[in-house]
Amino acid sequence: MAGGGDGESLKYTPTWVLALVCTVIVAISLIAERILHYTGKFLVRKKQWPLFEALLKIKEELMLLGFISLLLTVFQDRISTICIAQHLTYDWLPCKKEKDDQEGDGGSGHRRLLAAPSDAQGHCQLEGKAPLLSLQALHDLHIFIFVLAVVHVVFSALTILFGSLQIRQWKHWEDAIQKKEGDQEQGQQQQEKVTHIHQHDFIRGRFLGIGKDLALLSWLHSFFKQFYGSVNELDYTTLRRGFINNHYRDNPKFNFYKYMLRALETDFKKVVGISWYLWILVVLFLLLNVHGWHAYFWIAFLPLILLLAVGAKLEHIITQLAREVAQRHVAIPGELVVKPSDHHFWFNKPRLVLILIHIILFQNSFEIAVFFWVLVLYGFDSCIMGEFGYIIPRLIIGVLVQLLCSYSTLPLYAIVAQMGSSFNKAIFEDHIQAKITGWANKAKINRKNVDGGNKKTPSPQPPATESTTDQGREIEIQTISAPSNGQN
Repeated sequence: MAGGGDGESLKYTPTWVLALVCTVIVAISLIAERILHYTGKFLVRKKQWPLFEALLKIKEELMLLGFISLLLTVFQDRISTICIAQHLTYDWLPCKKEKDDQEGDGGSGHRRLLAAPSDAQGHCQLEGKAPLLSLQALHDLHIFIFVLAVVHVVFSALTILFGSLQIRQWKHWEDAIQKKEGDQEQGQQQQEKVTHIHQHDFIRGRFLGIGKDLALLSWLHSFFKQFYGSVNELDYTTLRRGFINNHYRDNPKFNFYKYMLRALETDFKKVVGISWYLWILVVLFLLLNVHGWHAYFWIAFLPLILLLAVGAKLEHIITQLAREVAQRHVAIPGELVVKPSDHHFWFNKPRLVLILIHIILFQNSFEIAVFFWVLVLYGFDSCIMGEFGYIIPRLIIGVLVQLLCSYSTLPLYAIVAQMGSSFNKAIFEDHIQAKITGWANKAKINRKNVDGGNKKTPSPQPPATESTTDQGREIEIQTISAPSNGQN
């Protein structure tokens, strides 16, 4: 890299200054690394494996950030020596630029660059052109990527934390059900009783009533239901009974609340990362940030609209479950039971809801990250920040999305996502998952050896019947079938 510019190179930098700066940087890095390390040990000690995997995902994102930072640092001079036609620099700008300002200062010059500037700008000017990207712009982009990743991880963690606190209020519902299930005499009475469907409070609250059987009014009811009492005790009890009857009929004392929390923790490790399609959104949003378009103002409405649509859909799934029962039966023996199914979800894919929540959280994090990035680097009055009338609504929408997602949409997702045709692997305890996975991997290896003409190796036997205690209740894992011959 060039050694000229607005500062001395390392050849003329006092060694004590160099040592001091290195000490501070290394110390901060080691402190951050130790914090992550001991956080991981704490989660392992508490057997919070899904959260531990989420922490590993955060480490992966930090490693990716480090690699991006390295690329920007190594190739900054090479990028800045790429020249383009001068007239191309006057279009698609975040701030309006006059042609006679082409030799402007290139931004707030008091900030330090990634490294000492080179003579790339003078080189391009000699050719009558402009650099593709200045060192100052590279430096600002470098900071933005770091801020975006940090804000996304922090806001995702806060969303899961506040959502989990909201869900933990349902624990006393589960405890009351477990206590009731433990009363054998009362359980016998429940089996002998007859439930009149149209008189059941769940059906009357979700399906019966003025206009609730009409599609449009049903959607409107679901839309507004997400803002108040999105999940009540009756909803929890009914959906829990439907899940157990469909997936775990032999164990009516199954702890649905504990399973639901484990499933949410498993999903958290997917939400906290930045997937490839989210990086595409970043590039698209940066492209649309053109002066006069107020793109970030309009983009701020996108996560809000998506969040309201997801919340309404989740509420409507509960309504559909009630409608199915009400249309099929007039009276049934025992308790009312709903039938979980994938066809209630968009494109028959319950996981699509999680992807949308991931996009919503990332878009909201993008808005907040852009605000703080511009505020720190350019100031509140900068043209890139936009007009005051566009800034305040963006911040208000960001706060609303964060609160609504934490206290309504995420708890809704936690319970309604279990209303699909299949169950989450979190239905098994962590050590049972590990044993099942290990046996399946050994079976695949042996199957490949047999198909490849190697000496026949006896297939591993499925794990022996094993019981685990879940607060005094036994869950038995019976024989698991080996993979078929045509599968690997």
